[in-house]
Amino acid sequence: MKNFANLIKALDATNKTNVKVDALTEYFRHASDEDKVWTIAILSHRRPPRPVNTTLLRIWANELANIPMWLFEESYHIVGDLAETIALIVPTTREHSDKSLTEYLREIIALRKKSDEEKRAYLHENWLALNFYERLVFTKLITGSFRIGLSQKLMTRALSKAVSVDEDLIAHKLMGDWNPNTVSFRELILEEKSSDYLSKPYPFYLAYAIEGNVADLGDAKDWSIEHKWDGIRSQTIIRDGEIFVWSRGEELVTDKYPEFQNFIGVIPDGTVIDGEILPYKDDTIGSFNDLQTRIGRKNVSASVLKNNPVIIKAYDLLEWKGEDIRTRTYAERRHLLEVLFADIPTGTIPLHLSERICLNSWEDVVAERERSRDLHSEGLMIKRNDSIYQVGRKKGDWWKWKIEPLAIDAVLTYAMRGHGRRSNLFTDYTFALWQQNENGERELVTFAKAYSGLTDAEFRQVDNWIQRNTLERFGPVRSVTPELVFEIGFEGISLSKRHKSGVATRFPRILRWRHDKKINEANSIDDLKALIC
Repeated sequence: MKNFANLIKALDATNKTNVKVDALTEYFRHASDEDKVWTIAILSHRRPPRPVNTTLLRIWANELANIPMWLFEESYHIVGDLAETIALIVPTTREHSDKSLTEYLREIIALRKKSDEEKRAYLHENWLALNFYERLVFTKLITGSFRIGLSQKLMTRALSKAVSVDEDLIAHKLMGDWNPNTVSFRELILEEKSSDYLSKPYPFYLAYAIEGNVADLGDAKDWSIEHKWDGIRSQTIIRDGEIFVWSRGEELVTDKYPEFQNFIGVIPDGTVIDGEILPYKDDTIGSFNDLQTRIGRKNVSASVLKNNPVIIKAYDLLEWKGEDIRTRTYAERRHLLEVLFADIPTGTIPLHLSERICLNSWEDVVAERERSRDLHSEGLMIKRNDSIYQVGRKKGDWWKWKIEPLAIDAVLTYAMRGHGRRSNLFTDYTFALWQQNENGERELVTFAKAYSGLTDAEFRQVDNWIQRNTLERFGPVRSVTPELVFEIGFEGISLSKRHKSGVATRFPRILRWRHDKKINEANSIDDLKALIC
């Protein structure tokens, strides 16, 4: 644990990429093989389930700190991270633990089956036996949250340098369905086994957002255009008579979408399709809100399948007849994808082809982008015809060009402190729109939360105003005088019975502070609903 905590301390102390990679590389060269596996797991989001709920963590940490609970809660909302708050308030002793990272993680896994009193005793003992960074790491592992501002790609790069294995090959290995509690470092990274290949997806290739004038990309004829779909990015793998569906978040989601089992026998073995899982009812692409009814369900009933059907919208082919074809050009891969679709009887399986559009001018591309909302897409993907399928986010060959967000003017009604570097400022806001109540009077009804879009200077201004215009306090939340108006942008909108406003918005964020508007000029819920296509 000591070595891993020192690694986290080194990573936390810099924002320079090369310094982070060097620290990770040095760690991987000297850590035990067991600790290497667990470190890879932690940094690639394969943490063990949380064994203790956060309410008990607060209570038990507060017992050691011997401070009022209200002071603990205020400290937590200032710090912005529960594990860091606990690490700061628990008194440090001169005791020290020599247990390894692996030993701690195995204990944490075993802790789930213990009684509350046993859990309390275990936490008290270990909180007092660790220094600040060790305690911080330990508590982050307990909470199941380990966000340290480090991408998996940087970890993969460092691991590649440490063990002299190709970076892309390591990225491919880590995409598989592996368990850090049972796999060895040799099996995970160093060995090549054909059986491991069956379910493994390829690392996803990600696009950059268009910056500046789209015409700067050169001749429009060198590029292919397709619509950008708002669903769950996925890879569908058919090998040896089995199907595996992976999300971009490296989660195996095959069992969540049983309708895709129909692909077996229709799509030939040795095929990997890159596409988007989309809601699709009555021959129409739905909203992401429709798709959320399928996300996270443990059991997919017959009624769910009937009421919330899905499809995969395919737009690339990564493997064909058992061959990795990612180094072929995009135009070649798309041709093979179209060949695949030509042999599939129409309407037999929930797999659709995303249309590849070839346009002669950027004016035509602009016109196609303007059709996006009518087609229920987010905008366009622009791909160079001769591009290979790369790993991660790379500039140059794949671009995304989203449509301008929908926008509405709303009133700030509630605020909460932010996190990280903004934990001492009120930067998480709740916004409301006008609605006529049953008495015929206008009232403000909350509809969205947003915490991005203002400059640091503007956030400080709003924070100062909030401090002076607080009406009520509800723990970390403050209600404020309804006075400030902001333009709120979002990608999509749909009707929702789960929200008081009756509407759900997708990716809300602040576009600008409307200094020029009074609250009576803010929009209404009816205005918002009128934006629904």
